[in-house]
Amino acid sequence: MPSPARPANARPAPGRRLLPWLGLAALAGAVAVGLWPRPLPVETAPVTRGPLVVTVDDEGMTRVRHRHVITSPAGGQLRRIDWKAGAEVVAGKTVLAVLEAAPGDFLDARLQAQAEARVRAAGAAREAAAAQRERAAAAERLAATELTRARRLREERVISPQELEAAQLRAEATAQELRAAGFAVQVATFELQQAEAVAARGTPGAPPEPLVITAPVNGRILRVFQESARVVPAGFPLLEVGDATDLEVRIEVLSRDGVAVRPGARVLLEQWGGPEPLEARVRLVEPSAFTKISALGVEEQRVYVVADLTDPPERRPTLGDSYRVEARIVVWENPAALQAPAGALFRRQGATQAYVAADGRARLRTVRPGRGNGLRTEILEGLREGEQVIVYPGDQVAEGRAVRGLTVTAP
Repeated sequence: MPSPARPANARPAPGRRLLPWLGLAALAGAVAVGLWPRPLPVETAPVTRGPLVVTVDDEGMTRVRHRHVITSPAGGQLRRIDWKAGAEVVAGKTVLAVLEAAPGDFLDARLQAQAEARVRAAGAAREAAAAQRERAAAAERLAATELTRARRLREERVISPQELEAAQLRAEATAQELRAAGFAVQVATFELQQAEAVAARGTPGAPPEPLVITAPVNGRILRVFQESARVVPAGFPLLEVGDATDLEVRIEVLSRDGVAVRPGARVLLEQWGGPEPLEARVRLVEPSAFTKISALGVEEQRVYVVADLTDPPERRPTLGDSYRVEARIVVWENPAALQAPAGALFRRQGATQAYVAADGRARLRTVRPGRGNGLRTEILEGLREGEQVIVYPGDQVAEGRAVRGLTVTAP
């Protein structure tokens, strides 16, 4: 049945009159929501407290600490040397080279007097080396006693960790000095024997016996300079020997970095071929620098830092002379430093600042930084432990800006 016709003057229902206004309000709300500033996504990292180490990193090279070049004590016919680098030698027993004495090869009165004077000088040098060894042994015993006492006092919390570390350094230094003094006695004994052999060789009427050169120290042959038989003059280098386990490291650093390095500083040796880093102690920063051209063609002033390996030879059985290592020299460390990622700090108007994400807003802070290693920086003032700092803030980050933090794992 058809519906009745609607009168021409009939008014629309009240609900229909509100529909255009509701649609307009919804459109305005959508526009407002679209234009409303959204929180800016940022990367944040916490301010933590923990160990912080500042190092000087550069390449180094190992070398035998006590190496000895064996030379011909007199002229003569050298027999062929069959030794090869790496062979083990025993002090006073292993024959390194033999010099044939020609008939009538004697010394005149002047040379004979000089040879006898060298014998007396070598004997005096051996006595001095022996006295130095006794002195080094006494110093080593005293340092060991002080170290034992320092460890006991540290267990009772009477002394600080720095005093205990100083006692350990003294004990290590005196032990190395005693080892060096022992090598000095062996070398002095070798020189005395060679001087006596030369003096006996020049005595008129003595049979022309060969001059036998033995090893001055226990160790290994590092290098053979002359292998074939030939006539050699006095002082001609023949071989080089040394203890291959007694190693030191010579590290080449920039002179401005070498200023911060102190004797006794801890050194970590990496990329040497083993699974774990090796430890060493700085013994010397050479006082004279040298100029070196870098790979980019820039002149650099560099200086050598010499460090002694402290790890036992059992941890580095395959490490030898002139091996390359990556060295990290510790110039400063704090076991409980308040620190933040270096990427969270920036300079503005002559001050160091950082943004902290707090209650969904970016808050600008002025901080006072301390030491840093390129990845982490010590915070002296301006930040508190546990606060979230914005890492690498962009130009859109500003004071009071709404942010949404995405926590990252800081280095």
